[in-house]
Amino acid sequence: MRKDVLIAGFGGQGVLLAGNLLSYAALDEGKNVSYFPAYGVEKRGGSATCTVVIADGAVGSPVVGQPSVLVVLNQASLERFGARVRPGGVLIANSSLVDVSSLGRTDIEIVSVPMNEIATELGDPRMVNMVALGAYAALTDAVQVTSLAAALSQALPERNHRFIPANVKAIETGAEAARAKKEA
Repeated sequence: MRKDVLIAGFGGQGVLLAGNLLSYAALDEGKNVSYFPAYGVEKRGGSATCTVVIADGAVGSPVVGQPSVLVVLNQASLERFGARVRPGGVLIANSSLVDVSSLGRTDIEIVSVPMNEIATELGDPRMVNMVALGAYAALTDAVQVTSLAAALSQALPERNHRFIPANVKAIETGAEAARAKKEA
């Protein structure tokens, strides 16, 4: 088993936390992981990406030229990375900020989830990253949704542990939304 994902958005959307949490969840499931974050020099609003590779065996390289799954949280990330998704792969798009109609790809599965709306309805627009992770877990089975929830205490600083229940709800709601979109 080998799963890889590129998560992309802008600074402040929690892209790096999402990759870190995904890595902890996979490690807790006994899998091998490579986590490779990258971000622009801007303090807020610049580009932010991370690549996570999850495998049963050794992970040779954290660099993924053609990810099997791309999670995009903003339009600029779709424009920059949309063409890179491996044929037969999956694009998970934040339909709150991303219009996939111009992508022109028929060789990949596209699942659009209104992540900003879901996070806002749950009470905190900053939880877009957790909604995205729930969607990713539900669509790929790379990790269990319950593993993501359990790993929050490792990925979040202790001062933010009071937000764990809200983040768990965001992960679960993102998973439910993605499953509903896929079945529709």
